[in-house]
Amino acid sequence: QVQLVESGGGLVQAGGSLRLSCAASGSTFSEYTMGWFRQAPGKEQEFVAGINWGGRTTYYADPVKGRFTISRDDAKNTVYLQMNSLKPEDTAVYYCAADKHVTASAMSVLRGNALDTWGQGTLVTVSS
Repeated sequence: QVQLVESGGGLVQAGGSLRLSCAASGSTFSEYTMGWFRQAPGKEQEFVAGINWGGRTTYYADPVKGRFTISRDDAKNTVYLQMNSLKPEDTAVYYCAADKHVTASAMSVLRGNALDTWGQGTLVTVSS
């Protein structure tokens, strides 16, 4: 099972960009579907984006379509989330998740223990 560590969060003004990274340990990273989730203060966790093993198929939540891009580099055991045109409502703790047994679209409806592995999260704050 992989271990996940997120980085790249921070404070950014509305309209700005950030790139989050999620580094995975373990030799089987390429076999995992990877996803990004977020949880804003006082709100439930929500799916943001997912990418299948092989990287050919991606899936996005409606609020981030056209603004966020998920990608992966299996040689570096890393998945990225490029976030552009950030809005204050994007403020949240962003979590990386991995699972060997689901597609990116299926991952969008799963939470918590339903997925194999989670990172510890990285905070993104978008100021207005």
